Amino acid sequence: MTDLRAKEFEFLEKLSEELSTGELLFPTSLTVTMKIRRALNDPTASIEKVARIIGAEPVLSAQILRMANSVAYSAGGTSTNDLKQAAVRLGFETTRNVAITVGMKQLVQTKSNTEGAEIVNGLWNRSIRVAALSFVMAKKLTRLNPDSAMIGGLLHDIGKFYILNRANTFSEIFPDKQALWDVIDRWHLSIGAAILDSWDISADVQAAVLEHRDLERTHKGPPDLIDVVMAADVVDALHQLDRERVTDWNKLPPGLVRLDLDLPAVTTLLEETSGELDLIFQALS
Repeated sequence: MTDLRAKEFEFLEKLSEELSTGELLFPTSLTVTMKIRRALNDPTASIEKVARIIGAEPVLSAQILRMANSVAYSAGGTSTNDLKQAAVRLGFETTRNVAITVGMKQLVQTKSNTEGAEIVNGLWNRSIRVAALSFVMAKKLTRLNPDSAMIGGLLHDIGKFYILNRANTFSEIFPDKQALWDVIDRWHLSIGAAILDSWDISADVQAAVLEHRDLERTHKGPPDLIDVVMAADVVDALHQLDRERVTDWNKLPPGLVRLDLDLPAVTTLLEETSGELDLIFQALS
């Protein structure tokens, strides 16, 4: 076995071990952020306790204030530097979800080689776009919680981020992008499932992340989060030059049919929500 193959085997062995034991290795800052998110899940927590929990992590505090003061959330353009007021303005669910956004950024911003950084930044921009599209689709086309849809969109490639982060220490075993993507394609769903479980992500959001690529999926009843995140991913691919189109618009997947989204309807939706999409993208960036 060549040295290169031996190192690749070592990397895959480590991924397999982390997956089987559930001991996934995240940057310290991300571990702290997700512990804070779990603490925020306490439904009996007072606003004072929530503010203290947020205040324990400077990056999270800054993002909470930034989002609360964004045009999307600030009433009449009034700003605040008070974490309690910011949490009330956003609402507890959005506050908890901001912790996920901060955690994702901490994965994205981990040092990597130039090529790896380019891939990660591309995935991050895609995730933000899909998150924003998921939010507006849930809000405009369904009775689903738009914040849950947004988190589903944001996390839809979470397994890929983890593998890229871990691959930083094994950069020499991936002589080209194709070798790296071969590993990502084989492992990202299993890794993603383990991450979502360890972060106590709700079952409906987990399903949206793990099943949104099944374009032929059918079910009874109104659209669900899986349909929304799938549709957001399809629509994003339609309008991005760097993405392969994932559906034939002359033969729509059942999820798009359920959302009444043919090509003219998509065009209208994007035109009517362009301002809101921009605000969400800016808030998450």
